[in-house]
Amino acid sequence: MKPEFKNRSRRKEDPHKINERIDAKEVRLVGDNIEMGLYPTDKAISMAYELGLDLIEISPNAVPPVCKVADYKKFLYEQKKKQKELKANAIKQEVKEIRFGPNTDEHDVNFKLKHAISFLDEGNKVRAYVFFKGRTIVFIERGIELLMGFANKLIEDGHAKLEMEPKREGKKVVILLAPKGNIKK
Repeated sequence: MKPEFKNRSRRKEDPHKINERIDAKEVRLVGDNIEMGLYPTDKAISMAYELGLDLIEISPNAVPPVCKVADYKKFLYEQKKKQKELKANAIKQEVKEIRFGPNTDEHDVNFKLKHAISFLDEGNKVRAYVFFKGRTIVFIERGIELLMGFANKLIEDGHAKLEMEPKREGKKVVILLAPKGNIKK
């Protein structure tokens, strides 16, 4: 006898096969209060119903498929909770921008260098660029030298690695620096 409230096997939106939707002849059973092992699917479903729970196919590609005896709603809740936790623990990497002019002084470069170091130590990438206004576009080589000097200081100190060589994008020359690996959380 199967309980009336457990007839969820016909729902198409379920991401897992449950109860009667499991089409394997034999399954490997896992779960709490269950003797683990190989069982015919019909016997595994009846064991789950006796406990008032569902039979959930958790590893369909295994031979035989692995099924768990648990409450399906609780199982889905725990899955969402695990995914949320993994997402929260993932390192979020942003791209911080630092802008220079073609005539930026050495003192200003050193000031912006400190900001870049703090961004890189936090685990963010740094996109440094020289913006050319009006007739300053003729000083592109000066802008490239400025960016490469900036990048070389960060690379020599072990804070960054060059991810993108100087590249011209309209009125800008851009480089991209990534953290070397010594990231503080």
